[in-house]
Parts: sequence; C-alpha cells; structure tokens
Amino acid sequence: MYKENNLKKLAKIFSDMPGIGVKSAWKMVFYILKLDKEKVLEIANTLVSVSKNTKKCRICQNYTEEEICSICGDAKRNKEIICVVENPRDVISFEKTNSFFGTYHVLHGLISPIEGIGPREIAIKELIINIKKNKNIKEVILATSPTTEGEATAMYIAKLLKPLNIVVSRLAYGISIGSEIQYADNMTILKSIENRNKLI
Repeated sequence: MYKENNLKKLAKIFSDMPGIGVKSAWKMVFYILKLDKEKVLEIANTLVSVSKNTKKCRICQNYTEEEICSICGDAKRNKEIICVVENPRDVISFEKTNSFFGTYHVLHGLISPIEGIGPREIAIKELIINIKKNKNIKEVILATSPTTEGEATAMYIAKLLKPLNIVVSRLAYGISIGSEIQYADNMTILKSIENRNKLI
C-alpha cells in the first residue's frame, strides 16, 4: 500500500504490539502524523526514558523507576499479606478496587511446559527468598488467573510454601474459569479477594 519505508516500519512496530491489528496500527501512524513536532518529540522522549529507567522492584518484581516501588515503600501497606499475580497489569487491576492494602509479588508469567516456561523462567525464586527474609508475612494470596497455566502455577507455589507455616489462599471463583484477571471488573475482583479460599 505504502512504499515509504518509515511509515511501513512504524505501522509494523505498532502492529507487533499485543491487541493491535494492521488497521489499528495504521490509524496510530496517521494519528502520529497529525501531531505537532513537539508532541511527537515528547512521546519519543518518554518512550526512551521508560525503556532506559524502568527496572524491577527488588522486593516485589513490579516495574518501577526506583530500587523499591511505591507500594513496597508505603509504610501504610499491610506487609503481612502478599498477593501473587501474573503480571504488572494485574497489580493495576487490584489497585483500582481500592480494597486490597497488602503488598504484591509479580511473577512475570505462568508455568507453561507447552511454551517452554518452567519455574525458573518466572519470578518464583524471588518470592520464596522474600518470604523467608520477611518473618512478618502471615498470608500469601495466589491470584493467578483461573486458567490451566494459572492453576498449575498456583499449585506449584503452594507446595513450595507449605513447609513455611503460613496461610496460602486462592482467589474465589468470581472470576470465570479460563479468563484473565486484567479483564475482570472491579466488583468481581473485590469479591474474589474477600471470598478467597484457604489452600494451606
């Protein structure tokens, strides 16, 4: 359609993003072209800054620009409870409910043998290390999505935590089987937390 290399390259970059098809990618390209140069430069500089300065919190593994994220560094959070989630988007989903005041641990994936993802490829080791260091932790909520991979990951972590003598719970099934937490509405997430089931 377009022979201009930069336009096609930008459209390809956008279309490689999750959930963005070819048509949506070209809409984004034309949107960028309509912006004034200052705004485009602001977007470009922000992308570079995010890529350069974002790291994983050394406690919970969530994305942050500091050594410790704002949630882990908040003295008002309940440090006795850790909610284990699949990805940073799930943290955002839980925070929107304004009902969970503990801390988080982000796995950055789920165990999936089909995709070649084992326990070592996600942040399970970091979770165990954090729990062993922090003697105040009383409960771990396994908030992985109720998919096959999510269930397998939750069960694997639960077995690792059993010798540590802490309460291990699982989200209640207000969230539909096979769905992902990031797509659940606030009330569903809230009820899933409130009605969580004890595993250990």
